[in-house]
Amino acid sequence: MKIAFHGAAQTVTGSKHLVTLNTGKKFLLDCGLFQGMGRDTETLNRNWGFNPAEVDYVFLSHAHVDHCGLLPKLVKDGFAGSIYATPATIDIVKVLLLDSAYIQTQDITFLNKKRREEGRELLEPLYTADDVYRTLEHFKAVHYHQPTQVDEHILLQFFDCGHIVGSATIYLVLKENGKTARLAFSGDVGRYGDPILHSPQVFPPADYIIIESTYGDRLHERIETYAGDLLKNIRETCLKKKGKLIIPAFSVGRTQELLYALNDLELDSNLPDVDYYVDSPMSVKVTEIVKQHTECFNRSAQKLLKTDKDPFYFRGLKYITDKRDSQALNADFKPSVIISASGMAEAGRVKHHIANSIENWRNTILLIGYCEPESLGARLKKHPETVGIFGEQFTVKADIVTLNSMSAHADYNDLSQYLSCQDSNDVTRVFIVHGEPDVQREFKRRLMKKGFRDVEIPELHQEFGL
Repeated sequence: MKIAFHGAAQTVTGSKHLVTLNTGKKFLLDCGLFQGMGRDTETLNRNWGFNPAEVDYVFLSHAHVDHCGLLPKLVKDGFAGSIYATPATIDIVKVLLLDSAYIQTQDITFLNKKRREEGRELLEPLYTADDVYRTLEHFKAVHYHQPTQVDEHILLQFFDCGHIVGSATIYLVLKENGKTARLAFSGDVGRYGDPILHSPQVFPPADYIIIESTYGDRLHERIETYAGDLLKNIRETCLKKKGKLIIPAFSVGRTQELLYALNDLELDSNLPDVDYYVDSPMSVKVTEIVKQHTECFNRSAQKLLKTDKDPFYFRGLKYITDKRDSQALNADFKPSVIISASGMAEAGRVKHHIANSIENWRNTILLIGYCEPESLGARLKKHPETVGIFGEQFTVKADIVTLNSMSAHADYNDLSQYLSCQDSNDVTRVFIVHGEPDVQREFKRRLMKKGFRDVEIPELHQEFGL
């Protein structure tokens, strides 16, 4: 058996790991889009490092685009097998991939207009909506804890890992040449004590573990503090400075966490009386899907549902889908809170809101999640005097605030707790993925200190024999 790392190798996005059995069977763990990689992004997303037509299966950990966003291109380039995921993941994937196809088509149309004028070769999108619909035909739903015999060599189980609705640890029992190997892939690990979702579940003993490391070198602020942190920023910006609080937020997971926290403040009569907007058609659709999958909610959230039928809605909240209504927000100078995608502020409507707000001292840009180093969100976290947006330079007068208490990714204590169900002496090898190199080196040091003997940090396209 061999495993090759074709994404999220010493970087965070593009999760994509190819396992080849001695029988000739091949399967992918995730098939994600690279994001926020600057000029390298396009090249990384167009070059696989393997032949998609030779892949038999895909096992998908969850519905974030950096884990599922290249599935339509995989199908377009020859993949004809089955894609296994939880029911909630499949529901969300449909919305995300159609949106991704639309954005790519729009971006390519804009770029080709200039290239045509310059007499240059025209570009094609990575995939279209038609490719997405063809991809959806390949999905097979598997519930948590349901042992699924994929074929005579592969047994699959999913375990809730608490990152977003439907997210899963992928656990595989692989048989070849009369021997059995147990492989676990974390996907992205959530935090313990999340207000909505279950904490990450234990998974059976594994010989090989592939684990994410986004925040493997740090501790987050206590998860219980983020509603208070959010309230503090609303009061400071909207009530005291009479400005706008702009919050870049991923449509899946982070937006729902924000709405849940704001609803909690409303239930406690602490929510300031200002306008609140979710300005993202994608976020609106995903929030409706999340409401349909209450089986993923923890006991606390289930209890709340008995008295509050919609924990993602509160007084003053408006969902924005129409483009003209979104544009109108930039001409409205009343104090407000605008939650908009994307979470890294690298694309989508939030980028326009930031461009229209960043030169006003009354406003605040609140960054609440991981941002790739080349993304606009990451550049803003450095508190620059000026920043480039849409090819123009803007003077940064708005406050830039970062909240780590709202991260949906595990910190190193969470990751250690996640691995505590494993006997380090029985784990043959651990592979660290989905993190920046310095973070991964620190996380490797921590794992070895806990008794894991063989810990690898793969490079892009590096292959290992198991």
